[in-house]
This record gives sequence, C-alpha cells and structure tokens, in this order.
Amino acid sequence: MTGFTAENTNGFHAGEDGDAGEKTAGEVIKCKAAVVWGSGEAFKIEEIEVEPPQRLEVRLRILFTSICHTDLNAWQGENKLQQIFPRVLGHEAAGVVESVGEAVEELKAGDRVVPVFTGECGYCAACRSEKTNLCVGYAVDPMRSVMRADGRVRFFWVGPDGERRPVYHFLNTSTFAEYTVIDSACVVKVPADAPLSRMCLLSCGISTGLGAAWNTANVEEGSKVAIFGLGAVGLAVAEGARLRGAANIIGVDINPNKFQKGREMGITDFINPTDYTKPLHEVIRELTKGGVDYSFECSGNLEVLREAFLSTHPGWGLTVVLGVHPSPKLLPLHPMELFERKIVAAVFGDFKAKSQLPELISKCISGEIKINLDGFISHELPFSEINQAFQLLAEGKALRCLLKL
Repeated sequence: MTGFTAENTNGFHAGEDGDAGEKTAGEVIKCKAAVVWGSGEAFKIEEIEVEPPQRLEVRLRILFTSICHTDLNAWQGENKLQQIFPRVLGHEAAGVVESVGEAVEELKAGDRVVPVFTGECGYCAACRSEKTNLCVGYAVDPMRSVMRADGRVRFFWVGPDGERRPVYHFLNTSTFAEYTVIDSACVVKVPADAPLSRMCLLSCGISTGLGAAWNTANVEEGSKVAIFGLGAVGLAVAEGARLRGAANIIGVDINPNKFQKGREMGITDFINPTDYTKPLHEVIRELTKGGVDYSFECSGNLEVLREAFLSTHPGWGLTVVLGVHPSPKLLPLHPMELFERKIVAAVFGDFKAKSQLPELISKCISGEIKINLDGFISHELPFSEINQAFQLLAEGKALRCLLKL
C-alpha cells in the first residue's frame, strides 16, 4: 500500500482556505441521501435537509462509503429494537469536513477525515485507561437514533404537503448521505495525502479485524489461528495474523469461492463445514494436533461461535467474538468450559479511534505496514446503485462494495 496520491474530492475544496465551507457554514444544506423507510424496503434516493452542527459536532461531506454486514443486518431488521424509520444507515466512509460546531478545536473545514462508529472524547476515565477503547460518552450505541447534544436529529425530509419529517441517525455516523452530522469524538483526521477511497475501509471492518488479531488476541509469530466467516472482517483478521507471522491460518466458510481471496490475505488452509459429518472443532483439533491458539468468530451465528470456542487448544486457547449477533441471544457455553479456554469480544479491534487510528494510517502510507486494502474492494459503484450493492452483499457476492458520492 505505497505510492498513494491525493484524490480528486469531487471539486470540493473547503480544504485549503475554508472558503467553500464558509459559504454553507451555519446554513441548512439540501442534499441526496439513501433513506430506508421500513425494514427490508428498498433504499430511496431522497432529497433531505441537513442542519448545521451543534456544540461538539461536525458536518461532513461524504465522498466514499462502503457497505458492512452491520448495515445489512440493520436494513433487514434482525434486531427489533433497532427498527426506527425513516433512517439513514451507513457507518464506513471517508470525506471532508464542511463545517464544525461550537467548541470543536481539533478539526476545521477542509480536513480529510473518516467517521468512526465508536468515539473517543479523550477525557473520560475510559479514554484515559489502557484497558478499554469504549468511551463513556461516545461508545457505539446501536439503539441511539438522535444526536447527543440535544436529543434531536439533524436530518429532515420535506413531504409533498410541506411537512418537515425527521429522519433518524445510525451508529453515530449515518454515511449514506452526501452530508452528515457527527459528534466530533467520532471523527478522525487523516493525512492530506491519504487516499479516501481506501481510508473508508479503516473506519470499520478492516480496523476491526486487524485490531482483533493485534490488540485483542496479540497473535504471535508461529501461532495457529482459525477464522470462522470470511467476510471483510474475517479476511482482515487473516491479514493481521499474516503480518504477525502466524504459522497456520485456517479459514472456515461455507462458500468455497472465498478461498481464493483468502489465500491473498494469508490463509493457509480452508475448511468448508458442509464437507464434513463430524463436528467442526474435531476437524480443526485433528488438523492442528490439539487445537488452535486463537479462533475468531466473525459470522454472528451461535452454533458457529461454539465450534470456534471448542476448536481452540485446552489450557490457553482464546476465542475472540467479532460477529454481530441478533438480540436477545445467550452464549452457548457452560461456565465449567471456561476453565479450559477463554472467550472475549472486541469492538473496533480494541483500537482507540482518534488517538491510535492515525498512527496506523501513517504507517500504511509510509509502507511500514503493508495492508492489502485494494484486495478488500470487490466492487465499485455509484451511490445511486446502493440497492444493487446491498443485493451483492446479501448474496455473498461482494466483499466490500465502494460507493462514490
């Protein structure tokens, strides 16, 4: 991932002197957004009004956004408690700051940024601690649909009758819109020469997988790893394990078409569960002569989670939960089983977004860390084709579909 050059940002140049941002700062902006009006309904490209940012908020011009399985789950309405409509989904993106609200000091109009779904205020006890990346005030909250500053939305749709109807937010970000308003704690500044079309991948899936391998599990050279579910997060785990020098990286998925891409990311062995009649953990224990050191559950399936847990080596095996599980569900484990193996979960790969993500990006740009970001983008489509992009992901045909606004 070297040799990057700054991209054309669709003629938006609020960057250098702030004049373009000043033209709209403080005003309501009318723009296009992909609005979902009900669970599983097709997205509609609507004109919405986006209000100015309030205290400690930032308004962004989104230039690139991609689709994550979390967006797919929310769109399909798997969690009844999240079914709040109409809504602007999306949380993996990159763009440019259009304007900032009161008391925002670290960002200005024109800064190139990525939004992150779990924020970092930098001041609370959690942000000051090395034990967690979950900020007290701005940690991810999938149930939140309004802004923290005043409990209101910043998006509105004006109907034919002139009624101004609120459109709700999603995962602190709502990136399926040309403009969005986000808490400044959830906005990370990136270098001016960072390619935004690739940086958007680091705002969720790739950072989650890499961080799970590096921060949560701390995979060592020569270790054995099993990854259950080879979507973007699972393949990012493989990339992280490869970069750490893992000796065996086993990819588990029912779609054999994913193995070719898996090899590019460092997977050494591929297991299709449908090829076996005995429990998958037994297959992996035999293959690895006792079990893997680390397993990563990236599917959001409880049966898969149990197999991932039991596939690790007794005594020191660690399972990291990364899949998004529908609520309410309980762990399929007996407490006594925890005497032999450990299980943990990670949000955003245990990265502290604002303080640690910039360093990762800088090392990627310099070539110190060679992450195959290009390999994660399977499709590139215009924003207007967002429904096709969701269909590709739902059918298992897309890894990451990049939408250009």
